[in-house]
Amino acid sequence: MKKYIILCLTALLSMGLLYSCTEEEPQVEASEELEQETVKKEFTGELPELSVYNLPSDWTNQNGELIKLEDLKGDIVVAVMIYTTCKAACPRLIADIRRIHEKVSDKANKQVKYVFVSIDPEVDTPERMKAFAIENEMDNDQWVFLRGSIEDTREFAAVLAVSYKRISPIDFSHSNIISVFDQEGVLVHQKEGLGVDDSSTIEAIEKLAM
Repeated sequence: MKKYIILCLTALLSMGLLYSCTEEEPQVEASEELEQETVKKEFTGELPELSVYNLPSDWTNQNGELIKLEDLKGDIVVAVMIYTTCKAACPRLIADIRRIHEKVSDKANKQVKYVFVSIDPEVDTPERMKAFAIENEMDNDQWVFLRGSIEDTREFAAVLAVSYKRISPIDFSHSNIISVFDQEGVLVHQKEGLGVDDSSTIEAIEKLAM
């Protein structure tokens, strides 16, 4: 079943599904509308077949709390895989995420979780991830750092088509991919590379937040 879910999700990825930007609706009773539009969406039915939340993996966040991916249901999720001791690509990848966060509208950002999944769970303990979040001024509920078992990390990486390999006791080579999931955990957009144009990523987030 797990292999089937991964294959389905990877097939969706290969379709290159993107969202386009549309004009915002005129504001009517702005304060009331804003309250309605920024509330976390609730989904009580069955998850879509291609939802990443079908993965039965267990994770620990930077606060030492045990969670499942499904706990993120209802939020737009912008996910990236890093490791906190990385000195080369990861700082640039984090800068890309921070730039996306700054460009996304305040209304949309209220519906987004920016999720960093460690590819080095042996080193990236909750304490280490917490310190890293503080160092990078990402120490609030919008920024989520996760570590899981080696098996669950590999499985999640396969869904995102992220490749990584240990090349020394302290270093990894890895893909630099930013992924956007909708409120039900379906992959809708990916951006690969460092410092590349992020306009389509921002459009995807804004579209989901409407």
